[in-house]
Amino acid sequence: MTSSQFGQCVAISLTIAASTFSLSASAHDYPVTVQSCDRQVTFEKAPTAAVSNDVNLTEMMLALGLQDHIVGFTGISGWKTLAPELREGIGALPELSAKYPTKEVLLGADADFYFAGWNYGMRVGGGVTPDTLAPLGIKVYELTESCIHIMDKAKVSMQDMYLDLLNLGRIFNVEERAKKLVAGYQTSLANFQAELPKLDQPVRVFVYDSGEEQPFTSGRFGMPTALIEAAGGINVLDDVAKSWTQVGWEAVIDRAPEVIIIVNYGQVTAQQKIDFMRSNPAFKDIPAVKNNRFVVLEYVEATPGPRNIAAIKRLAKAFRATQ
Repeated sequence: MTSSQFGQCVAISLTIAASTFSLSASAHDYPVTVQSCDRQVTFEKAPTAAVSNDVNLTEMMLALGLQDHIVGFTGISGWKTLAPELREGIGALPELSAKYPTKEVLLGADADFYFAGWNYGMRVGGGVTPDTLAPLGIKVYELTESCIHIMDKAKVSMQDMYLDLLNLGRIFNVEERAKKLVAGYQTSLANFQAELPKLDQPVRVFVYDSGEEQPFTSGRFGMPTALIEAAGGINVLDDVAKSWTQVGWEAVIDRAPEVIIIVNYGQVTAQQKIDFMRSNPAFKDIPAVKNNRFVVLEYVEATPGPRNIAAIKRLAKAFRATQ
């Protein structure tokens, strides 16, 4: 997706949010309770000093028009470049921490809400978790995709992303706004899929995030699996019961992916990752490498968030070029 296309996507989401504001002002009465991974979290009122971690979670908040409830964001510039369109969306809101925040950072912002996930701003056993923040009066909503790090859950699907938007809608008393946004995504995707040419069989796909000695990739619980399946493919590492993890190159070579998704972020560019795969003799017989079938997804497209629908559409077109 180009920066121009992303700008249009965010603009549409924000227009939807603005158009439904009057509908959502009295959407429900507090207290409201939502399920967050293995916890139930009750809110007596809408948070007024929210902090979001990572670019995709921040975009969820923006898509729901929650700028007035946000005091800052974390975990973007330390790994990824903040897109100009996102900077426009958040206005003067500060980045409180370039990487994962500490409790002190959140306290310094007088935060009353933290939207994050496991390995999206929190680590199991780390200093910032729902348990460590609760005594400080900071309530946490966890990204659904990330729940696999602390509990059993169903295989990842687009419903994970939709659920997060709907739960945020309930938390911030913009439930009708969230329902309309999700319905728009679902309708757009369903209409697109209905018009797609049928594939003879699912396209075999490998997700290459990073790493040369061992690739960092996505298994059955990572969002790329949901995107791949919605586009008509199958993740060749679907049997790996992880969200994001390292594997051996042998597994990739043996499973002969027809398309390789390159996740673009950080200091190593997408083109450098492609060049690495194309120049390594060990990969020369992989069909995707042999036929130069690489698809680049930005980090924010490959992780749960508003850009997932556009990512599916691009993948679907790329998959059909293989048959």
